Amino acid sequence: MATKTELDGAPPPSAASAAAAASLAKDMSNIFWAVGFYWVISISMVFVNKTLLSSPTGKIDAPFFITWYQCLVTVVVVYAMGQAGVADVPKFELRPQVVRQMVSLSVVFTCMIVFNNLCLKYVEVSFYQVARSLTIVFNVIFDFVVLGQVTSLPAMGCCALVVSGFLLGNDQELRWSMQGVIFGVASSFFVAMNSIMVKKKFRLVDNNSWKMTLYNNVNATFLFLPLIVLSGELNVVATAPNVRTVQFWALMTAGGFLGVAISFATATQINYTSPLTHNVSATAKAAAQTVLALGIYRNPITVLGGVSVAVVLTGSLSYTLVRRAEMRSKAAAEEAERVAAAAEDNVRPLVMNEAPRA
Repeated sequence: MATKTELDGAPPPSAASAAAAASLAKDMSNIFWAVGFYWVISISMVFVNKTLLSSPTGKIDAPFFITWYQCLVTVVVVYAMGQAGVADVPKFELRPQVVRQMVSLSVVFTCMIVFNNLCLKYVEVSFYQVARSLTIVFNVIFDFVVLGQVTSLPAMGCCALVVSGFLLGNDQELRWSMQGVIFGVASSFFVAMNSIMVKKKFRLVDNNSWKMTLYNNVNATFLFLPLIVLSGELNVVATAPNVRTVQFWALMTAGGFLGVAISFATATQINYTSPLTHNVSATAKAAAQTVLALGIYRNPITVLGGVSVAVVLTGSLSYTLVRRAEMRSKAAAEEAERVAAAAEDNVRPLVMNEAPRA
């Protein structure tokens, strides 16, 4: 006799369970590859730039030129992807009015990547995360000064944890560089400023992150030119022996490709997980990057120096979790108010139309 499931045309429980298991396995596989792809691209980008900026065998003392070339490669790659229709990248289009309106953001973007690379040039990769850890603090400051938003006490506590890790790390770093720390703080400042300005300018590029990347990098290629000339890097590039090697240009070009790939990797990781999971993954990646740097470069580190990295990462992750919980609570409260208002609007006509009693 046929079962009810068979009569209804639905697969038997065993088949449904197998399909669910296969779907779950596929989802887990996608998550694994998305997270792994992000980790590989992000860590590779840091080590490639470190090699170009301060490796005894692969560097040239021209950080502006290096960053300019990578921005140029990014423009070329995004153009090619748009022409080929890869990953929903729009075709190359520059509107003069938008270019002018984007200049202020592009200046901030240029400062962000310049100070980021200068920080990486002067500090060890194992200290890199600590040197640039004040982005969250600047985010809180800008939220209050620019947007008028007050940060909660739990979030402020997370910021205090990050600051304490930053101070401890500076005290314990054995190869401490004042230049590197100053550039790291400046990088944190402009990273926070960039996030604020991106929100304001995003509509100009039709809320498309690829167009944002294109406009910023096109503007940056022009903004870097006077910096290269005034800093004397043209002479450095012309006389540096490394410039004549294939390895140097391969690393330079790889850095540009990785700059594009990190945008795609970030979007892919968020797509297969969530923004919160992405932040957790980025924090774990930073820890793995620190351990990997210690193994590769063999730079000395104290126990408290290692603790400072852990404190900074813990504070950053805690801030993410606290802000996420606050956003959910706010959304739930707004939804409750909306439902209550809708219910009140539905009840009012009934009361008004009710016939008076004799």
